[in-house]
Amino acid sequence: MCGIVAVIGSREAAPLLLEGLRQLEYRGYDSAGLATVQAPLEAPASGDQGAPGQLTCLRAEGKLVNLTARFDAVGAPGHCGIGHTRWATHGKPEERNAHPHLDGSGQVAVVQNGIIENYRSLREQLQAEGVVFRSDTDTEVIPHLLARQLASLQDQGRVASGSLLLEAVQLVLPQLQGAYALAVVWAAVPGGLVVARRQAPLLIGLGEGEFLCASDTPALAGFTRTILPLEDGEVALLTPLGIELYNGAGVRQQRNPSLLTGTEHVADKRSFRHFMHKEIHEQSETAALWVARHLPELGSDTGGGNPAGSSLVALPLDEAVFEGVERIQILACGTSRHAALVGAYLLEQLAGIPASVFYASEFRYAPPPLGPHTLTIGVTQSGETADTLAALLMEQERRLLVADPAYAPKLLGITNRPESSLGRLVPHILDIGAGIEVGVAATKTFLAQLLAFYGLALAFAERRGGGVHGPAKLRSLVAALRLLPAQLQQLVIDHDQRCADLAHLFTDTQDVIFLGRGINYPIALEGALKLKEISYIHAEGYPAGEMKHGPIALLDARVPVVSIAMPGLVFEKVLSNAQEAKARDAQLIGVAPQGPDTDLFDTLLPVPEIDELLSPLLTVIPMQLLSYHIAAHRGLDVDQPRNLAKSVTVE
Repeated sequence: MCGIVAVIGSREAAPLLLEGLRQLEYRGYDSAGLATVQAPLEAPASGDQGAPGQLTCLRAEGKLVNLTARFDAVGAPGHCGIGHTRWATHGKPEERNAHPHLDGSGQVAVVQNGIIENYRSLREQLQAEGVVFRSDTDTEVIPHLLARQLASLQDQGRVASGSLLLEAVQLVLPQLQGAYALAVVWAAVPGGLVVARRQAPLLIGLGEGEFLCASDTPALAGFTRTILPLEDGEVALLTPLGIELYNGAGVRQQRNPSLLTGTEHVADKRSFRHFMHKEIHEQSETAALWVARHLPELGSDTGGGNPAGSSLVALPLDEAVFEGVERIQILACGTSRHAALVGAYLLEQLAGIPASVFYASEFRYAPPPLGPHTLTIGVTQSGETADTLAALLMEQERRLLVADPAYAPKLLGITNRPESSLGRLVPHILDIGAGIEVGVAATKTFLAQLLAFYGLALAFAERRGGGVHGPAKLRSLVAALRLLPAQLQQLVIDHDQRCADLAHLFTDTQDVIFLGRGINYPIALEGALKLKEISYIHAEGYPAGEMKHGPIALLDARVPVVSIAMPGLVFEKVLSNAQEAKARDAQLIGVAPQGPDTDLFDTLLPVPEIDELLSPLLTVIPMQLLSYHIAAHRGLDVDQPRNLAKSVTVE
């Protein structure tokens, strides 16, 4: 969601802040701002006070280009600064609600990601003391609280310094309830800034004599690959000379930085009009990389490349993940939940393990009764989804209270960011390895999550003597998965223009129904979600057999129906359900193999015949392309749809 960038060093801060914010645009935002502190010539580099500096704050509603234009017009000098892209929670997306927020004197500036849950009571308390608020946000209470705390400390004879700002932040943080990451500058200390986090991501990038702090790794691209992720509850003082890091109890911490790996944190649109379009086309590459990493040649000696000891699929997981598992529960939100639904189907129907999928946001408040020998899987492409992290933490804590070792927590994370908060929370991580995805609407990361579940289900099934269908079936599925990259590449090529042409039929469409059964029901849900996210057309996904139990009342000539019909257990049933929709004059679009059985569709988006268990990997492609082209045809902001964020870091 919101993005934070903060910098201090020897270079002008504003250009670095703007570039960092540009790298975070994919997270989704509705306004942007920055604040810099210009030091007088005699100000020391240590963060201690020489003479007060000049604080400049620039904010703009809308896209980052508006903030850049404002900076080009008036400037924002200084080597220390903070920046922010805001996704509105409290207060409309207007300039006065954009960050940074200032205290009454304009000397303290704060940017914040997250939500301050007790801001109303804090605001009322400050207003009773005469504080005037200029925004509707929860964040604005923080600079006012800090200004009051700094004044109190200075009344005690304390001299303005970086250490004083740090102390003030440490005294204010216990008053804040909720999840947050924040960065603070003070005009009285041009050589220092303070950052803090609680249940929201924040990383420090280490340069030479300068430091950049950000809420996500892409903002560090081109600056440094050496990072120091803040742990939950930590606070840090940054000056050009170094970092002072403290835990929530105020104890100084010493921790070595780590390195970002690969180039997956650099975004490049190449020749595509939108990142989403590029990322749909990249899915064959995503699948090829997954096959190369995790499907060793049959009969080959995988040696140390297969820690789990499986001859069919090589997953970088300890054998302890698989041992003694009797049931699996999966926690996820949004698109990740749809991947989890496919995963649960595979784990049950392929590996024979009971599996349940929960909305992470609901799990926290109505968890199921504890069961023994349970593997809990958290799925989040960013590794920062607040609800999923909180649900995993709660599950871990409630299991640790049970003395019986059969109830001990066993946690696995599936993510595209192993260096994220998820990677620091759970002991076992399955990296989907999709590379950076800029488009808010997930495409290649959804496919990569599906592949992670295929690998997991195959690994469990092999350890159980072949699972439900036996070893021969597993070998057949693995052989088919090897063909997937080429199939995906051709499928995207075949459907790109076809879906672009079909998009013209949706010019006046207001409602669309997506139907699927069995393993393709979650793909119907995902198809509906993609269309809603980027085209703003109301769409719903249903199990095809449920149509006659209510949703069929919605159908008429104005409501298109997209039906997924793949040969297998429910093929004839889905065709029958599609006929019911056609009888109500609905425009019928099929995602199915070409053949006489599928002639009933008004429009066919053909996919190759494939084992029904593998079909979601193909049926999702027409859904993504159709949604993309409908939104592009309407002239909408495909990569950054309104009201949405790539990483939902608040509850």
